[in-house]
Order: sequence, then structure tokens, then C-alpha cells
Amino acid sequence: MIKRILVPVDFSKTSLEALDYAIEFGKPFKAEFLVLFVVEPVYYATPADLYGPSANLGMLLDEQRRLGRDQLARLGRDLAKRKVNARTLLQTGTPYDVIVNAAKRLKADVIVMATHGRTGFSHMLMGSVAEKVVRTAACPVITVRGGKARGRKRAAAKKGR
Repeated sequence: MIKRILVPVDFSKTSLEALDYAIEFGKPFKAEFLVLFVVEPVYYATPADLYGPSANLGMLLDEQRRLGRDQLARLGRDLAKRKVNARTLLQTGTPYDVIVNAAKRLKADVIVMATHGRTGFSHMLMGSVAEKVVRTAACPVITVRGGKARGRKRAAAKKGR
């Protein structure tokens, strides 16, 4: 029985599509949806760090949290209007690690998340949060590919007919 579904979002179109997929998937189970936004701290050095004062990264992190809370509140209101049993959560850290730990701590039965479909150099450089979650989560993970990728597959299938 699926009681809790964790859905990480970054407010991109793809992650919101994954949320819609999760809602349809969880309807028959009357599941609770745990909608998680992760604020990733910024770690980088600039020439200013070497020669003088740098931007206040603490202020930047606070602003990211504030914006995340605002967007989660809007999303929560939208879900309530749709009569979706959802709880919104904001956490800070490395996204894949926060997602995996939240799933464990909140006793999620499944994680439903978007994959942005990065390939090549972009994938090598940035990695895939979804891939790391799939490899390390204790519960099942359903990945939902973005609409553009699905649209291209449908178009290719139609041409092949």
C-alpha cells in the first residue's frame, strides 16, 4: 500500500509535470504527497575572494529560501484547491542527499521525480540528481522525463507509421 509519495520539485515545467504524474499515480491509494524543494548552498570562489570582500553568500542563501517558501506556498494553495492531500517542505543541502534522507525520515513509500534528460558534457559536469537518488534511495523511485522528450518520441513514432 502506498501512503506517502515524496515529490521533489525545482519549479521547472518538468518537475511540475512529475508532480502531476505523481498525483495521478497516487489517487487510487489516497496517498499523501510530500512536495520537497531543496535549496542548494552556493560553493564557489571568485577573484574577489582572493583580493577583497566577496558577496555575502549567507544573504543569497536566505533569499533562495525566501523565494522557495513563496513558491511552495503558491503551489500548496493550488494543490489545496485541487483537493490534493499535500504537505510542502523546504530543506537546504545537496539535492540528492536531502531527497534520499527526507524519503527515509518521512517514511515515503515511493519517490516520483523529474529527470531533465541531460546528456554528454552537461551530464558529466553536473551529474544527475535523479540518477543519484535512484542509486541511493531505500524506496522505489519513479522518474518522469520532461514533456519535450515525450513529445519528440511521439512525433518520431508518428513519422514511423
